[in-house]
Amino acid sequence: MEQKYGDCRSPGQLLEAALKDRGWTQRVLAIVLGVDETGLNKVISDKRSISPELALLLEEVLEIPAKDILQLQSEFELAKARIVARPDPGRQTRAHLFGGLPVSEMIKRGWIDASDVRDVAAVEEALAKFFNVDTVGEIEVLPHAAKKTEVAAGATAVQLAWLYRARQIASEMLVAKYSKTSGLKAVEKLRALLSAAEEVRKVPRILAECGIRYVIVEALPNAKIDGACFWLNTHSPVICMSLRHDRIDNFWFVLRHELEHVLQGHGMEAVILDVELDGERASATDAVSEEERIANAAALEFCVPQKALNSFIARKAPYFAERDLLGMAATIGVHPGLVAGQLQHRTGRYDRFRGHLAKIRSLVRPSAVVDGWGDIAPIGP
Repeated sequence: MEQKYGDCRSPGQLLEAALKDRGWTQRVLAIVLGVDETGLNKVISDKRSISPELALLLEEVLEIPAKDILQLQSEFELAKARIVARPDPGRQTRAHLFGGLPVSEMIKRGWIDASDVRDVAAVEEALAKFFNVDTVGEIEVLPHAAKKTEVAAGATAVQLAWLYRARQIASEMLVAKYSKTSGLKAVEKLRALLSAAEEVRKVPRILAECGIRYVIVEALPNAKIDGACFWLNTHSPVICMSLRHDRIDNFWFVLRHELEHVLQGHGMEAVILDVELDGERASATDAVSEEERIANAAALEFCVPQKALNSFIARKAPYFAERDLLGMAATIGVHPGLVAGQLQHRTGRYDRFRGHLAKIRSLVRPSAVVDGWGDIAPIGP
């Protein structure tokens, strides 16, 4: 736009200034452009917007770039819209809730009492109830929410939703009184189950008898959670697993990992949320906290005594025969899948011995408190 028209704040002002500069009337401009005079008058009075076609005609006659005319038109329309627009803080709230939480999945799985994700009022009311707050603005997945669960930094809204569901279910359970002594006894009883995949069905009962609430909650999309450890109070620990990896080696590793958190008193002040507890994370590395290193080491040793595994690898590497793996498993009294899983991690050969990685989800679910895969854990009113 020419500098002399730079003070114009609307397309009509721009055209009036250009006409005055030339000594033209609106009728003259209409005749020159070959357009309806009444329509042009509405444009100059800012009662009608300038179309791209008219902008090109004006560019040709008034020598004002069409893009500048249309930019001024756009800015003018936006300015008018701002005058009548009413700010709604609820929009940001809905953006965080509907954009961050898998609301449709939560409805489908019976976590929130709403029939249609498009019924915003009903969904917001149900979400407030789910997160145990009075109003939707207090839900802790919102950046401004005052109440925050003590959980690992960086937990996503999806992960927090999963955690809330686990806490809801665990609070409904009745178990024996927990003590560290009973927890250590549970470890020994669980160790006796390692030789056969079917023995996982006994896990929920053993944990309940020692005072640990054990819950299985199917993972939400993109949550990548394997397990969590938290306490309802100072003497009521909870272990929750997602079983997103349906393999015997991952099951026992994650379970013993979370159990070590319980034995060490981890998660009492801040929830332990274990994300992607598989592959490289299954080894003690500098990338994890001291709490995680302790739990990882205990889990590895529980599944396969590391001294025995190191000796086996030293003797057999780089070639590991099927009979050697089976012999190793029989010697230490564990399912071959536990040895296979750790060999895969050690060697990076995840294509080897996959046939031994027995599926256990269907074996443990009948005896556990489960939410997911079509089952909805009962929650009181």
